[in-house]
Amino acid sequence: MQYQGVLTKMQTEIGDPIQYYLVFESDFIHVNQLLNKQVQIRFVGYQCLACGKNKKIYRQGYCYDDFFNRPEVGDWIMRPELSTAHLGVEDRDLAFEKRVQLQPHIVYLANSSNVKVGVTRKSQVPTRWIDQGAHEAIEIVEVPNRYLAGITEVALKAHVADKTNWRTMLKNEIKDEDLVVYKNKLKAHIPEEVKPYFVEDNKETTLHFPVLQYPNSVKSLNLDKTPEFSGILKGVKGQYLIFEDHTVFNVRNSEGYVVELTIN
Repeated sequence: MQYQGVLTKMQTEIGDPIQYYLVFESDFIHVNQLLNKQVQIRFVGYQCLACGKNKKIYRQGYCYDDFFNRPEVGDWIMRPELSTAHLGVEDRDLAFEKRVQLQPHIVYLANSSNVKVGVTRKSQVPTRWIDQGAHEAIEIVEVPNRYLAGITEVALKAHVADKTNWRTMLKNEIKDEDLVVYKNKLKAHIPEEVKPYFVEDNKETTLHFPVLQYPNSVKSLNLDKTPEFSGILKGVKGQYLIFEDHTVFNVRNSEGYVVELTIN
């Protein structure tokens, strides 16, 4: 079977294990069904997710010009504390920013390589945790806008990590942690204006990924340097494809790349 399309982050469905899908313009692929099959990836070109042109991707699926102009990639995306829509202050497109920033957000703890704090829109739970390769997660606060989530994350990351070690996550060198204990220790460090939004429910979410074999070491596939690769697919975790020879491919990091996939 052969498919061609523009890579975007894999879509997921909660399940045991998580179900993964690659969605192209005219096809979709249920990635779980490719486990133990030979998958060839061939780089064809670029297609910016904004302008649609064959221009080299700069970051996050966008060409250089669009990355610095589109509201979807404003600085407040990566740094929620920079959000200003709640003040009526525009960054790049106030209408867009109001739609995204002025909705319920969750500050959470997730354990993928270590316990880390993060922010996501409520509508993206548990998708955000899946994309990070977290095997367990818990909500800390639910706030009405992105700014409040951002200042909470800034306050908490002085006491807990805010980054995932992707190599550790992919090698599954993880241990279970009691996230309820972490959460209750962090409660005292939540900003005063956010404390009323503390989530009293201590329910942890546990996630299982479709991985048949974890790599002992990892080597990352970069399509700019290696435009063609073939290997036996052994697992999917986070937004990574894991191959038998320990090669891993970050699909989300390759958004905007046009590829041809051949499945044997």
